[in-house]
Amino acid sequence: MVQTKDEISRLKELQKEIEQLKKLLIKKDLDKLVQDSYLEVAAENLGYKSVEELRKNLNIKR
Repeated sequence: MVQTKDEISRLKELQKEIEQLKKLLIKKDLDKLVQDSYLEVAAENLGYKSVEELRKNLNIKR
């Protein structure tokens, strides 16, 4: 398969963008995990039966 310099350059740009998107997705997943963990601890410390009960009481949406 023969590729032009423009095609090779575009391919490298797309690969770099894919890597950036992967890192962003990992960060987003970790941020959600941390938030969920905080809510679990808060629910337990405040005497709620579950995180859902805390969410409903504080009107927190997912």
